[in-house]
Amino acid sequence: MDPRLVVVGGGRMGGALVGGLLAAGWSAADIVVVEASEDRRAQLAGELPGVRVEPEPVAGAGAVVAVKPTQGEAACRALAACAPPRVLSIMAGVTLADLVDWLGPGRAVLRSMPNTPALVRAGVSALSGAPGVAEDDLRWAEEVLGAVGRVVRVPEADLDAVTGLSGSGPAYVFLVAEALVAAGVAAGLSPEVSETLALTTVAGAGRLLLETGEAPEALRAQVTSPGGTTEAGVAVLEAGGLRDAVAAAVAAATARSRELGSGG
Repeated sequence: MDPRLVVVGGGRMGGALVGGLLAAGWSAADIVVVEASEDRRAQLAGELPGVRVEPEPVAGAGAVVAVKPTQGEAACRALAACAPPRVLSIMAGVTLADLVDWLGPGRAVLRSMPNTPALVRAGVSALSGAPGVAEDDLRWAEEVLGAVGRVVRVPEADLDAVTGLSGSGPAYVFLVAEALVAAGVAAGLSPEVSETLALTTVAGAGRLLLETGEAPEALRAQVTSPGGTTEAGVAVLEAGGLRDAVAAAVAAATARSRELGSGG
């Protein structure tokens, strides 16, 4: 019997996806991972007990392409020979038009942009389908991606902006965390204490946003008492152009995603 899913690419994101599916209740026998590197295949066999790890694509009920974009065409053409009915790409910058060309006719082709928190099953993925993709195909892709986080549907034209915001966004948050750690040390804290306080604050604030469902501006107002310490700090960030800097970062990353998608 063909496997339920073939994951082409056993890198960090492909491995994270398989781990999430197993945690969500998929059987190891339902999944095959395709990985060209012999060393990485041996590593995956140890990390994912019961999951078949193969050097070449095999037939399956659906497939995910999780290789580097430079390897995408070769991986898709090899996969096309196995005729999977549905293929989901999580390669950055590879358009649906290219995927359809490489995979050939007769299959539903979808594209997604996940982000690195998927590695701890706390990611968010944006999903687009090629023309003719059915609702069942979109739901299938949402089930697969939902194993590592939340999923939103967007037109393909929005995926560059998604890359600039949520794809690159974790790095912006990490940079803020770095700055907070350094600021705590500059204020007299030990590096160890400053790191614990800063990283836990960032993680806790994110959790508060998601779990309360309150808007960011509402939560900010709740901790910003008039004349208090937080107000003094926020005023400095506003005067320093934090909002403009974030907007410029997202715009720059979005523009670069467009360039890469057009071969730039």
